[in-house]
Amino acid sequence: MAPSCSSKSHEEVELQTLIPGLPNDLASLILAFVPISHHSRLKSVSKSWKLLFSSKTLISLRQSLLPISARSHLLCIFPQDPSISSPYLFDPKNLAWCALPAMPCNPHAYGLCNFTSISVGPHLYVIGGSLFDTRSFPLDRPCSSSSTFRFDFLDSSWESLSPMLAARGSFACAVIPNSNNIVVAGGGSRHPMNGAAGSRMSSVEMYDIGKDEWVALDGLPRCRAGCVGFFVGNGEDREFWVMGGYGESRTISGVFPVDEYYKDSVVMELKSGGRWRELGDMWEEGERGRLGKIVVLEGEGWDVPAIFMLDGGIIYRYDMASNRWSKETSLPRKASDESSVGFVSLDGELHVLIPLNGTRLPETRKSRQHKRSSTLLLQIYHPRKERWRSMITKPPFNYPLNFKTAVICTIGL
Repeated sequence: MAPSCSSKSHEEVELQTLIPGLPNDLASLILAFVPISHHSRLKSVSKSWKLLFSSKTLISLRQSLLPISARSHLLCIFPQDPSISSPYLFDPKNLAWCALPAMPCNPHAYGLCNFTSISVGPHLYVIGGSLFDTRSFPLDRPCSSSSTFRFDFLDSSWESLSPMLAARGSFACAVIPNSNNIVVAGGGSRHPMNGAAGSRMSSVEMYDIGKDEWVALDGLPRCRAGCVGFFVGNGEDREFWVMGGYGESRTISGVFPVDEYYKDSVVMELKSGGRWRELGDMWEEGERGRLGKIVVLEGEGWDVPAIFMLDGGIIYRYDMASNRWSKETSLPRKASDESSVGFVSLDGELHVLIPLNGTRLPETRKSRQHKRSSTLLLQIYHPRKERWRSMITKPPFNYPLNFKTAVICTIGL
């Protein structure tokens, strides 16, 4: 049966033929295997295809019928403030980009960054962040956001959800596996435009997706911002890990503030009612100044989550038994600015995203809008095969991509 569409009556849809000679239910099933990244281009094939690729039916079919390995494994990239600049889906397998609608805009707030984006099923969540508010004083002082937004891929729309109990940005966040709960921990109000200021906090909350409700949990042992979080274990033995970040700051010569970065991890044991324990330092004094970019490989094919860190052009693997990091591999091509590199796990592989700024063109009216565009180098590492591959893509926007401020998450559709 043909899919329903809000702009067409049920009778009109039934009269549309998707593939001549095939019943529409079989044709819909066949078209469900087309990668998500190609859907927007295929809408122009015919009216019936436009109806199908604009409806909830196709993604629902993919979620219910396709195994996880057969779904489109996509990166969702937020180049700038998502309320003024569209986020983008990127399909590394097909080198295809697809723009998403911009998030609802708050006329009093601007410069949103340091938020967390995370996916649960066919939904994308944008939580918290740091921003500037025209109603606050002084105007150049950043503040935290408690907002929670959700993008539904079934009907391609955003909705505002219940805000967090405490506003925060630069915090640890993870989804409890096989549940409808999201946990956030720590955070603060630091903003890239005011890098030396900002608060820190220790509060922890859990969001119940079904109830649209936030509840407070036992706080971290110490205030911690700029940290990363993930879950380890199954069932009653499941634990929430929080690594790295910074707490108090000190001053150099009594003037310049410098963050004190943590070298340890803290773990919340869910079975003990949320009690925290500290694991101690993960490296020796002088080995490194701070924790690098962290990703976790888990799910199908991984009995125990594998934790990796990108630091200085080298990828390290974490050993839970010794609480130490060991070298896994080196990047084939290092970035000129290591702080602007993206690092994410997708479909059992580690993806390193390096923006390559293009050559500046002469200042002419015709070329001015293209002079700041760049290409994106993806270096992809398979930990089991210990093999690298690379590819280059051209983002569809005409401004530089900088992973100091850009946010990345993954989603399977």
